[in-house]
Amino acid sequence: MKIALLGYGKMGKTIEKLAVEKGHQIVAVITGKEQLSKLSNADVAIDFSVPEAAVVNIERCFEQQIPVVSGTTGWLKDFDKVLKSCQNRNGSFIYASNFSVGVNLFFELNQKLAQLMAKHNEYKVSLEEIHHTQKLDAPSGTAISLANDIIAQSNYTNWKLNGAAQGEIPINALRLEDVKGTHTITYQSSIDTISIKHEAHSREGFALGALLAAEWLQNKKGVFTMKDVLGIQS
Repeated sequence: MKIALLGYGKMGKTIEKLAVEKGHQIVAVITGKEQLSKLSNADVAIDFSVPEAAVVNIERCFEQQIPVVSGTTGWLKDFDKVLKSCQNRNGSFIYASNFSVGVNLFFELNQKLAQLMAKHNEYKVSLEEIHHTQKLDAPSGTAISLANDIIAQSNYTNWKLNGAAQGEIPINALRLEDVKGTHTITYQSSIDTISIKHEAHSREGFALGALLAAEWLQNKKGVFTMKDVLGIQS
């Protein structure tokens, strides 16, 4: 598989290393708009760029009929626009706030727990996410996904970073040196506390998941999620 890397930060470099180990070929590394013409030889593009570049990168791939796997967060205000662009150009697209197989299983666990807790109003839910100090957006895309999944299963109406009103899920975002990603969901009452937690030990889990998604996306058309890649039933 010939891969174009959109963005060449820590994740891009990790994906490159693992892709080569798996026998894939990196045919382009794109770090600026002027380099997007290099995409033509790619079978797939994997996007871990920055929020300001993601939409342009993704849409240029659709124009050239190159499937896209995107893990860039912080640009989702334009998500519907990108989905419409994919559909209009008969493109292929997978977006995930987190490509780790473990995190996607954690998403399912979070949804199930939210269903179980929905009738127990004595418990108040909160989220905490911890990442490295270089992470640009807060809260993390993963935390937002977790919060939205709880909202879909409960009476909560919104989430709020650093302090929440009635009916909102509070998210606390911390930035510490060399933390790959930790997400904790806590339900607390006056009697007891229930928590579930996912802690990443390296970036390889995210990179391997993105490569798995890129391999799965070959010869498919449409918009997909990691549920499709992993065969998880809704």
